[in-house]
Amino acid sequence: MAERKPFRKPREPKEFDDVVVSINRVSKTVKGGRRMRFSALVVVGDHKGRVGFGLGKAAEVPDAIKKATEAANKNVFRVQLVEDNRTVPHAAQGKHGAANVFLKPAAPGTGVIAGGAVRSILELAGISDVLSKVIGSRTPVNVVQATCKALQSMRTVEDVAKTREKKVAEIR
Repeated sequence: MAERKPFRKPREPKEFDDVVVSINRVSKTVKGGRRMRFSALVVVGDHKGRVGFGLGKAAEVPDAIKKATEAANKNVFRVQLVEDNRTVPHAAQGKHGAANVFLKPAAPGTGVIAGGAVRSILELAGISDVLSKVIGSRTPVNVVQATCKALQSMRTVEDVAKTREKKVAEIR
């Protein structure tokens, strides 16, 4: 019996995992009535400190998700992590629109104490212990952008020492 080839060629493993944070139905009123479209918010990450988000709009949900994933892959940034990539280096605040997100390092074993949009970003970044609080608007798009701003503002002791031109041994 001859060996059969698989029908599809096997997919190569993806570089990033992705999570659909929200799907929103939006409408535009035109002369003939309302035109419905969909807006998708997607977060991508590799669980090793790289994460990004993207927004996509299309007439159909799968197309919107695909566009958002492509946008997220273009907006990937590196997150500064400490203690074997377990937590964030210090407390930080990110603000976007009316959404305010606070992130704070946590003790080992605490887990990701975060809701919805914040949780998906932190888990895809590979953070395992962190405390967070969203104050103000809980609109997913604004919360995701505020969380990304908070993560981008993180600096390690080594980064600060480099900018001050000091040795790390002097600080510790």
